Amino acid sequence: MIDFHTHTFLSDGALSPAEHVRRAYVAGYKILGITDHVDFSNIEFVFEGLKRCAEETKGSGWDIEVIPGVEITHVPAKKIEKIVNLARNLKVPLIIVHGESPIEPVEPGTNRAAIEAGVDILAHPGLITDEDAKRAKETGVYLEITAKRGHGMTNGHVARLCDLYECKSILSSDAHIHTEFLNENTARTVLKGSGMSDAQYGLINGNLSELFEKIKLKF
Repeated sequence: MIDFHTHTFLSDGALSPAEHVRRAYVAGYKILGITDHVDFSNIEFVFEGLKRCAEETKGSGWDIEVIPGVEITHVPAKKIEKIVNLARNLKVPLIIVHGESPIEPVEPGTNRAAIEAGVDILAHPGLITDEDAKRAKETGVYLEITAKRGHGMTNGHVARLCDLYECKSILSSDAHIHTEFLNENTARTVLKGSGMSDAQYGLINGNLSELFEKIKLKF
């Protein structure tokens, strides 16, 4: 299982990074992105902690690849480019922006700002517009289909636009505790519930592997 979007207690998750990794490994994960919520106040602190966790997991005997990342969250849309550049200067290998979910007051324009900044993943982009979906295709930003309750209300809309405009899409858990980790059955259920076919499930897995190869070049 590959999952690029999860959280520890370095933001609003329940577990320490080490326990989070251990439980993901036991759950059968092979590649785990830890992308705690950041803004300008905490990005250095959070990333340094996650980077240390990833480094110490190597050589542990646990057959899991940990990718330290960030989820830029509720940063003003006009400041998205600035904080993305800061993350790149810090050499963050996995940059996610918290998209315009239907259940949070994310500032309108955040989706477009993230897409224009060329982040890796736009998380739960809500009722993303046709224009933004087209632009995501052009910039190579992956749009997330999410297993997270609430955020996933608009999965069908996101999946439809990804199919219509040939955007790259991925599936993530947005897990904040180990009980929210994905397995193959839950992954298939989320995607089918989004209106996606078995063939598209294979495409999603291909996109996840493709994105991992891109991320590997950064760390």
